Amino acid sequence: MSRTYDYVIAGGGSAGCVLAARLSEGGAEVLLLEAGYADSHPLIHVPAGFTKLSGPRVNWGFRTVPQKHLNNRDMWYPQGKTLGGGSSINAMIYTRGHRDDYDEWAESGAEGWGWDDVLPYFRRAEDNVRLVNEYHGTGGPLRVSDPISPLPITATFIRAAQRAGLPYSHDFNGADQEGVGYHQTTTRDGRRGSAAVSYLRPARGRKNLTVLTRTQVLRVIVENGRAVGAEYALKDGRVEQARASREVIVTAGAIGSPKLMMLSGIGPAEHLAHHGIAIVADVAGVGENLQDHLDCYTVYDMTGPHSYSGSDQYLRQAAWALQYAIYRNGPVTTNIVEAGAFARVDPASARPDTQLHFLPAYVVDHGMMRIKGYGVSLYSNLLRPRSVGTVRLASARAEDAPLIDPNYLDDPYDRRMAVEGLKLAREVMAQPDFAPFVARERMPGAEARTDEDLAAYVREWAKTDYHPVGTCKMGVDEMAVVTPELKVRGVEGLRICDSSVMPNEISANTNAPTIMIAEKAADIILGRPAER
Repeated sequence: MSRTYDYVIAGGGSAGCVLAARLSEGGAEVLLLEAGYADSHPLIHVPAGFTKLSGPRVNWGFRTVPQKHLNNRDMWYPQGKTLGGGSSINAMIYTRGHRDDYDEWAESGAEGWGWDDVLPYFRRAEDNVRLVNEYHGTGGPLRVSDPISPLPITATFIRAAQRAGLPYSHDFNGADQEGVGYHQTTTRDGRRGSAAVSYLRPARGRKNLTVLTRTQVLRVIVENGRAVGAEYALKDGRVEQARASREVIVTAGAIGSPKLMMLSGIGPAEHLAHHGIAIVADVAGVGENLQDHLDCYTVYDMTGPHSYSGSDQYLRQAAWALQYAIYRNGPVTTNIVEAGAFARVDPASARPDTQLHFLPAYVVDHGMMRIKGYGVSLYSNLLRPRSVGTVRLASARAEDAPLIDPNYLDDPYDRRMAVEGLKLAREVMAQPDFAPFVARERMPGAEARTDEDLAAYVREWAKTDYHPVGTCKMGVDEMAVVTPELKVRGVEGLRICDSSVMPNEISANTNAPTIMIAEKAADIILGRPAER
């Protein structure tokens, strides 16, 4: 069976939702295909609910290949599998990165993607509850708000970080990224504002927009060098096809997009041949250039009930739920990561190189390790890692998970900076502001004194910060997969529009930049003048 649309979009994550809304807004017939369920899980829409969103209903639940610099651990690598993708299961932090990140994209060959080119799209997307100026917009689909009920211990962290030398920041996305402060989040009135809620939901009533969930795209159909549609499996196992009269647009993310490209015969010829896949286009860069942020964390026991930990007490949780139901405030509105910082740890850095995330709770091993009592966690990550990995096929079967190798800490610089980031976190937590509240350092613990002790701790406990990018990078060099117009090299009528096209990791969380990419892509695809 087949039906023809103007655009077939493969992947209903952040970018896919934006493009489906923007392209259908202009009158085009659009089909959006998402492998996961609709975003109907109630915990998706309650900010604190994301801590429970780790199951297969909303999460691909990938694992990496063994990481040689992390004690050969195969690490949990969650990715969103529901409408809204990562924006439906993430911690909702709204950060964009540093302006130099985007200027470096443009300098590397992604012409038209410098800071001055992308800022208008950040502003167009945004409806900021507090800020409106040259950096921020109002009236856009994406709801951006301040914390409603942060805990007092979060303010203690902000004071301690200032005492440790960081300036206070009222806006990480303004003129200067460096500093410490409260995070803004993609929430409004105590509800998550995912891309599915902000962009797709208002568009669902359009007759020219069709959305299919629990529908996994198996391959892009290419005829005579042109993408003409997609083949997909429905939830009952039936395989169908949809045709695209204009373009097929892949928005499956930094893991899913290279996988789909390779299953479609677009990728490194030798790797495709190894799996018996007919070669449609030999594009060497597909699946290369994987970059991700690596989290290293310190964990502290509290002297009393100063944090969210200990919340497994059912009566306490019930009281929070009642408070939320009546007033739309309280702990249920938290994203846990209530505050953070951007700091320069390397003296040679011209801009922040390390990010801190403060969590007023025990959050160890993705929150899977349960610890009784009350505690806080302070995460650090290197913003621009030099280590680069790959995404490869495990087989020619679409249902098989890909081989994900972030190749963490392969570069010696990344290893040194992981240790320096931990030192900064410890310095902040050692300030006198925390003295009344901290009982002891649980992890890495007082016994970890030397750089080698900290390096050993990183190898055993570091984890992904859920920010993979770069596996179908845009540019003009021989390893670029897409042009600056996001067209796939060697195939007509096919674009990739998601975090996989980023040439390099950005200096922040990646959801807002992914939405920006889709906003700008919509103008490119529709031939509209660029925002200024």
